[in-house]
Amino acid sequence: GDMIVHCSSQHPSEIQHKVADALGVAMHAVQVVVRRMGGGFGGKESQANAVAVACAVAASATGRPCKMRYDRDDDFLITGKRHDFRIDYRAGFDDAGRLAGVDFIQYCRCGWAQDLSLPVADRAMLHADNAYLLPTARITSHRLKTNTQSATAFRGFGGPQGMVGIERVMDHVAHHLGIDPLDVRRINFYAAAGKATTGGTSAALDPAERELQTTPYHMPVEDFVLHEMVDELEEISDYRTRRAAIAEWNSSSPVLKKGIALTPVKFGISFTLTHLNQAGALVHVYHDGSIHMNHGGTEMGQGLFQKVAQVAASSFCVPLERVKITATDTARVPNTSATAASSGSDINGMAVKSACDEIRERMAAHLAETRQIRPQLVQFHAGRVQAGADEMSFAEAARECYEGRISLSATGFYQTPRIQWDRIRGKGRPFYYFAYGAAVSEVVLDTLTGESRILRSDILHDAGASLNPAIDIGQIEGGYVQGAGWLTTEELVWDRKGRLLTHAPSTYKIPACSDRPDIFNVSLWSRGRNTEETIHRSKAVGEPPLMLGISAFLALSDAVAACGSRYPALDAPATPERLLNAVIRMHAP
Repeated sequence: GDMIVHCSSQHPSEIQHKVADALGVAMHAVQVVVRRMGGGFGGKESQANAVAVACAVAASATGRPCKMRYDRDDDFLITGKRHDFRIDYRAGFDDAGRLAGVDFIQYCRCGWAQDLSLPVADRAMLHADNAYLLPTARITSHRLKTNTQSATAFRGFGGPQGMVGIERVMDHVAHHLGIDPLDVRRINFYAAAGKATTGGTSAALDPAERELQTTPYHMPVEDFVLHEMVDELEEISDYRTRRAAIAEWNSSSPVLKKGIALTPVKFGISFTLTHLNQAGALVHVYHDGSIHMNHGGTEMGQGLFQKVAQVAASSFCVPLERVKITATDTARVPNTSATAASSGSDINGMAVKSACDEIRERMAAHLAETRQIRPQLVQFHAGRVQAGADEMSFAEAARECYEGRISLSATGFYQTPRIQWDRIRGKGRPFYYFAYGAAVSEVVLDTLTGESRILRSDILHDAGASLNPAIDIGQIEGGYVQGAGWLTTEELVWDRKGRLLTHAPSTYKIPACSDRPDIFNVSLWSRGRNTEETIHRSKAVGEPPLMLGISAFLALSDAVAACGSRYPALDAPATPERLLNAVIRMHAP
């Protein structure tokens, strides 16, 4: 018979494909349902395949249900982690800190199997410029097979690793020249987007501007807004005054050293594998005016279902409680892409809007025909429908259309436009648009113990015309803390045989509530608006905030630098042990 698989996965269609392949059946004989996930962050994009296949094979062989669940220890030991990187760099620059050229060599620990290592390493290369124009760049990637777990996707998908490299270069150049790192960053920013920053379109850029905006992979940066964002953040965070106060503090404090850093984020939104940039949806309007829908995205606590429900409610102008979304199901919406690459709201929201618009047009056409008016005169607003001289509730309109034998069901489909990527040549437009943000972090370091804490963080993030500001601010706060944890406390240690030694909460330290900044100011950029035609001109806010945590890491580097005159060679994660060793090196002759 058919196989039903209930799993915790970001990619139900891949589970369907793998299970069908293992059982030797067609995909239509396998139904995959994702009701709840309990968190994902990329780690459940491909890693659930093994458990799902094992369960399906056992169930098929025995004719009985099968359930498998890793305990936390096995989960640590078996499943993949974020890819470790080592990055070597050389850079040439002038006396103002303007880069003339940069050479990156990225070494990526992939583990014993490829998994998603190829696109992860690619995205690290594609984000090696972050927010900076690199007139001459050579970026080389080595994907290393090692005797450790097969590394997998994790929030940022290689982008954070690539960004850390160029941000380290900016700090190193500033230290060498003895100038403020923010000034070095500013002078290397891409050119401002001109009219595009005030809500125009990419067509507002003239050819000269477009040439100034080209990434190392020849994609124009058409909506660069970090000049304005950083200006605003510098002012509201009082960055210059605080930097001067920190320098004064450090000059008179032999043990406790403070550091501060302001870092930007420019993160590309889309799957770099072009065909994954598609989504489907199924929407039903019942004759009592309630709405039920399914789409290809999975909910992992990021608020996707809430945002997509808002899209449907907005399309029909009804209260949100009239909309219900049920479990992601391959039998209802087929050929889904993973809920990943920060694209969940973008592509699934547009697919749902497409289906809702079709139903709304059918309803308007029927109501107009029965009243001998033009469809344009049928208006939906505040749970009501105005059809010429007649006004009725949305439920009454749905009932009338049902009795008029009008289909109140529709499928929706969306494919992201304008993207094309030639991976072999390293040229094209792999991303639909960029999401931007910036963060200022201030830290204090105990130079006797290596202990540190984040005193204050100020964040300004561009979510476009946010679909749900509360959800987006929550994602930004969580992303920052997660990024800071990645770069300060979360250390993976393997023995020589490739066995993971840090596989329990006692040895692997994620950020606790007490690790949050003492002062945590997070704002959405009030002028944010996507220049591309995304859902209601919003921007993705899943992965980009994680890279705001780079500011905490570089603030720690700044604190270590206050212990001597040389540039601190601080590696991530900046654990107390590594911080203490870095301080000792600063004091060495």
